[in-house]
Amino acid sequence: MSLHSTAAPLVNLASGGEHHGPYASINPYVTGGGALLVLLLLLWITTRFNRDR
Repeated sequence: MSLHSTAAPLVNLASGGEHHGPYASINPYVTGGGALLVLLLLLWITTRFNRDR
């Protein structure tokens, strides 16, 4: 495996690439907002169970 054959796909991936895969339609803001909502929910649940402090 040469350096060029190893680096070419990495350069294509770093530049944005042409192939976005099957999940190209997922909005990153929706994904991030959903993750934030889940983490805040878990934080709230954790603080409800830890009332003795």
